[in-house]
Amino acid sequence: MSLSMFNATSIPALEQVLNFTEQRHAVLASNIANLDTPGYRSRDLSVEKFESRLKEALDARQTPVSPGEAGSMAGKVDFSQVRDATKQILFHDGSDVGLEHQVTEISKNQGRYNMALAIMTNQFRLLQAAISERV
Repeated sequence: MSLSMFNATSIPALEQVLNFTEQRHAVLASNIANLDTPGYRSRDLSVEKFESRLKEALDARQTPVSPGEAGSMAGKVDFSQVRDATKQILFHDGSDVGLEHQVTEISKNQGRYNMALAIMTNQFRLLQAAISERV
């Protein structure tokens, strides 16, 4: 099976969303675990920066390629900038965030993860149906 078939779908973008939400969940869980630690400053991953980098990568996917590159570049997206962004945007916010805020952020993050996973599952079902010709 060709990887270009997967690159033409939303699966690579959904994979990045799942990776980001997993990383963010770990950071938020760490905040809750250290809530009563003296001098601990809560941390978070910037959802806005991640989404803007993901949008940039998806917009680059939509730009037309020259006819000579059509076969080799069609549907390819460079998600390395999106992945690298998640490593660099971890920050200490200096605030004393309460438990309620952390639990709310974990709940929103879980919802984002569940949505991406459901969409990805549907994409795989569609691909499976197309492969087995049971559309």
